[in-house]
Amino acid sequence: MPIRTVLSILSSANFNEDLKAAVDFCAASGAHLSATVISIGLAPMDGAYGATSVVWLEERQREIDELAKNAGEIRTYLARTDLSYDVQDVYTEFAFAQEDVAERALYADVVLVGRQAAKNEDLQKRIIAGALFRTPTPVIINRGTSPLPSVSKSILLAWDSSDEASRAARQSLDLLKAANCVYVTMIDPVSRERVNGEEPGADIAGFLARHGVKVQVDRLASGGSSAGEIIRQHAIDVNADLIVMGAYNHPRWRQTLFGGVTRSMIENGRTPIFLSH
Repeated sequence: MPIRTVLSILSSANFNEDLKAAVDFCAASGAHLSATVISIGLAPMDGAYGATSVVWLEERQREIDELAKNAGEIRTYLARTDLSYDVQDVYTEFAFAQEDVAERALYADVVLVGRQAAKNEDLQKRIIAGALFRTPTPVIINRGTSPLPSVSKSILLAWDSSDEASRAARQSLDLLKAANCVYVTMIDPVSRERVNGEEPGADIAGFLARHGVKVQVDRLASGGSSAGEIIRQHAIDVNADLIVMGAYNHPRWRQTLFGGVTRSMIENGRTPIFLSH
């Protein structure tokens, strides 16, 4: 799928690195950048006789003023680039933040969550809840040790023949085609007609190759390790700078209660992840 509009969610508290990474990513793909800087305020605190706390009101106004100042700095920075862009500032509360994200994600091809935004756990959770579960838009989240590269040269595609994995592969096609190699990675694949076919990985490799993607199929044995651990280690082994995978192909409540590959990758991964649900 062509990437023509990128929604970059920026934390008002800290955003310079994420903004630069988003600019580089959009410049490489020729995409419009929709930069949305978010500040999440605390719920109102009641004072005596049910009156709203004056301290809370003053703090909220300070946060709103700071948000407007930061949005202005972002506009000034982007005006010096050659990008097509727009800038929005959003002051919201925890209860409404995911709706604010979802509303904007509907009109983007991908949502970027850089290292600085990902460190804000409250913001990260609401981005995932808003963009990934309330819209068809995929999310790239980076909890790594370096900024998201503008072009990923080595990509690991975690493949399990699920609808979510297929959607992730299709939505990331532009990125896959630009890579030097895409490692289609399967863990303990089963050779069955209705699952992976007689030669696991051959069908998806052929599909991608017809789109001009340079593919290598890697079938890995779990050996008692979790799928998340194997994917993370294989990403290191092949020097992947992006992991593409389907998100939550089991019910979300089940993965929340008992853990799962998606949750493990988000919490423990150090390679940027392209997630599609």
